[in-house]
Order: sequence, then C-alpha cells, then structure tokens
Amino acid sequence: MAGHEFPEPAPRKRQVADPDEIAALAGEPIAAEELRKSCDPAFRHGVVVGFDGSTSSERALSYAIGMARRSSSALIIVHVANRLPTTVWAGCEPPVFVDVPDHRTEVLGLELACADYLSEVSWILVERGGDICHELEEVGREYEADAIVVGSTHGIVGRIFGSVAGRLAKRAQRPVVVIP
Repeated sequence: MAGHEFPEPAPRKRQVADPDEIAALAGEPIAAEELRKSCDPAFRHGVVVGFDGSTSSERALSYAIGMARRSSSALIIVHVANRLPTTVWAGCEPPVFVDVPDHRTEVLGLELACADYLSEVSWILVERGGDICHELEEVGREYEADAIVVGSTHGIVGRIFGSVAGRLAKRAQRPVVVIP
C-alpha cells in the first residue's frame, strides 16, 4: 500500500535466567523470604484485623482503625473464607478440605467501601481460605504487621473448640489484641 509503512520489528533479546532460577536448577535451596509474595509497601507495618461482619469483629475493626490512625499506619482487613471437609459429603477417610465459594467477602468489601469511618485510614481487604489463626498470622507475616486485632469468641463453639483469639495468642509471632 502506498503511503503506509510497517515498522521493522525490534530485535528480540534473549532473557537471561535470574539468580533464583539458577540456584533452583543447581539444587540450592531458596529461602522462604525470597519466595514470599511481595506486598504493597504502603501497607507494610500496618495493623491486621480479622473481620467477618459479626458484632465482635466490628468492635475489633473499630479498635484497629483507631490503632492504625494513632500510629499513622495502614489497616489490613482479613476475611477468612469457609473451608469444609469433604468427609461431610463423600464419606472419605482422610479429611480433605474443599474451598467453598464465599460471596460474603464481596459483600463485606462493598460495605467497607461505603463506610465513612474508614475514610481516615488507608485500608485493604484480603481474602484467604483455611484456618483462621494460621491465615491471620500468615497475613501478619507477609505485611510485617505491628499487631493483629481480633474480636473475642462468645458461645459454646468457642468453649468447646477453643477461641480463635486464644489459639492465635498462643501461636502468633507478633502482638495480638483481643477485643471483648
């Protein structure tokens, strides 16, 4: 076609493998810190709070907002989605866990986005699946959180199986604040 030029393609450079790939191929172990997902630096050293929409988690969120505001840090709100054992459905011997779609996180995210009380602090909503204690501690580790805030468990289920707050306080590697 007259008057129309197609540019020559740029020469493609061959990408060299990064040192981690070379170390992995050589059989050298890669540190867990290097494999960890990087998080947004704006949320590093923030306050992690477990939130599921219950009354106790709302109190914990209120306290965590104040804590983040006083320390001029960000807020990492964590919702742990349900995981149910397949033994309930299939009668399997070994407990196998299945992620159940939890649309509650979307609803909570919309409610939090419309909330006026979160306008004074930077926040992010993180969804995880699995054991609540493990996931809260894992998010705290990833974001190098200064503290984890949770609401206390009321009722017979917490007395029988142990509360999330109690189990988290025993195993956490950072301060845990339990709000009654």
